[in-house]
Amino acid sequence: MKKRYIVSAGIAALVIPLSVLVAAPGGSAKTGTAKTPARNTAVSGSVSFDGVWTGSEAAAFGKVIAAFNKVYPDVKVKYNPLGNNLPTVLSTAIAGGNPPDMADIAQPGYVSQLVSQGKLQPITYANAAISANFGPGWKAIGTFNGKLYALVFKASNKSLYWYNVPDFKAAGAKPPKTFSQLLSTAQTLKASGIPAYSIGGADGWTLTDLFENIYLRTFGLAKYNLLTAHKIKWTDPTVITALKTMGKILGDTSNINGGTSGALQYVFNDSVTNAFGSPSKAAIVFEADFVSGVITSSTKSKAITGFNVAPFPSITPGADASAVEISGDLFVTFRDNPAIEAFVKFLATPAAANAWAAQGGFATGNHNVSLSAFPDVIDKANQVALKSATQVVFDMSDAQPAAFGATTGQGEWGIFQTFLRNPSNVTGTAQALEKAATAAYKSGK
Repeated sequence: MKKRYIVSAGIAALVIPLSVLVAAPGGSAKTGTAKTPARNTAVSGSVSFDGVWTGSEAAAFGKVIAAFNKVYPDVKVKYNPLGNNLPTVLSTAIAGGNPPDMADIAQPGYVSQLVSQGKLQPITYANAAISANFGPGWKAIGTFNGKLYALVFKASNKSLYWYNVPDFKAAGAKPPKTFSQLLSTAQTLKASGIPAYSIGGADGWTLTDLFENIYLRTFGLAKYNLLTAHKIKWTDPTVITALKTMGKILGDTSNINGGTSGALQYVFNDSVTNAFGSPSKAAIVFEADFVSGVITSSTKSKAITGFNVAPFPSITPGADASAVEISGDLFVTFRDNPAIEAFVKFLATPAAANAWAAQGGFATGNHNVSLSAFPDVIDKANQVALKSATQVVFDMSDAQPAAFGATTGQGEWGIFQTFLRNPSNVTGTAQALEKAATAAYKSGK
């Protein structure tokens, strides 16, 4: 169910002032009131859609489909939730000549690859709808080889951690602002009787996200971009340092819910419900703004009194501590017909975004989405933070060939799971990452 992407036909990550990304066509970010499009019975047919969303997120996307059907009652959208297996399943379907009509691809590097192979249909018919609701930067993200191929429907602020408010109060702990404070707070929490960390290591992407935030906060945007583009080797001293820092969390096994073995068994959703269920089993989850949707849909914890969120702790003073790592979901099409075009155009409207926003755990570059659509103060704050960040960098692993950065059980995901098992093996982990990266970049997949 990951949450991610890169931004161009190339591999290198791109840093863009978010004021550019969220600017309306006239140059200012704004929040409007969504008007549901008029009912249309002239279009009929079906749309098959493969996506990464499972569980509560799949249900939220179901609300978007329901909103679409209020406008287009004669178009049936069949959503197929594939989770992290989407790249593998989709690649097989494409190779067999039977892809879905549409897909949600969280790795724009993969989108670029499909465009170069001639597998995708452009969505230039949605130019007007996207331009009316998204700033030019967001439109640029979906543009490959000079044509619009993707709609960035959903985006996430990934430079966050979530904490259990009652657990922190019981321990007399305050939300840490620096990494050293985080380590100290973790010991305070453990002494109070609750493990500090809840980690969903069965999903390898949660581990790459942790590494990426540590690397960004330690070495800044320039180094982050170089590593993303593989212009810095994974055996570089900066990577070694970041892995050692990450090991201070992963190696504190008695302070992880379930220890190492438990962390390797829990998927992302488990890590959230373990921390915010009743009783809680840990106090901190490192992940993106979509955490709130899992909390509100799967637990009884309430915003502010039960759970809260804070920026990922700073590590090196001045190392772009205000930068935000984001991810996102690009909607692409493999075929073109009136039903598909209607769905794509609808997805670009505030009505579509509002349908998910009301479920929680959602943020978007659609500047016409009303803040009143978001269910609680935390989701509202996350949406505002995404729009007000001064610098944004895209998720590193999604900016890389999918075989290295976004495939279950291999590349980064698999290697970081091995690192979770043995976080003292820093050198071996770096060497494994470099070997896998070299192979993936050589093949271009």
